[in-house]
This record gives sequence, C-alpha cells and structure tokens, in this order.
Amino acid sequence: MLTLMKVLYSKEFPGLGEKIKHARKASDRPLTFLCAEAGISSPHWHRIENEKVGEVPFETLKNIEKALNIDLGIDLDRPLDNMKQENEKTA
Repeated sequence: MLTLMKVLYSKEFPGLGEKIKHARKASDRPLTFLCAEAGISSPHWHRIENEKVGEVPFETLKNIEKALNIDLGIDLDRPLDNMKQENEKTA
C-alpha cells in the first residue's frame, strides 16, 4: 500500500495583499466575477488583500493570479531577500 505524505511550506511575501488590491482596482472586472474565477468568497478576498489571514494556500494565490490575469511574482524557490529587493524596485 502506497502512503502519500503532504508537505506544507510557509513563506512570507510582504506587501502581497497590497499588490492584489492594486491589481483588482486596475481590473475592469467586478469583484464578484474575480472571486468566482478564483474560487473564493469576496470577504475572504478582502481578508487576503488586507493581510488578515495567516496563511493562503499556494493554489488560491495562483487562482487569484489567473482571475486578475497577472503574475504576482510568487516563487517558492526564490529566497525572501530577492522578493524584498524586487518589491522595493516596484514600490
């Protein structure tokens, strides 16, 4: 019998909620449409934007990227220092 193990990985992405909020406001699609595309509720979307959730599944972030048709630059293999430097360049 094959047993599968699920590995959870956690990484901080400072300012990610603000990036999502900025992209949503720049989008011409209503929030209800974006939420349906991402598979989450609008209250949960707002909690993500306001960084009021402790952890967001990688799949949810990828679904948000797809709904907004953007790349948030989420790379779990890249060191956090590189993300901070990139965020400072775009700020």
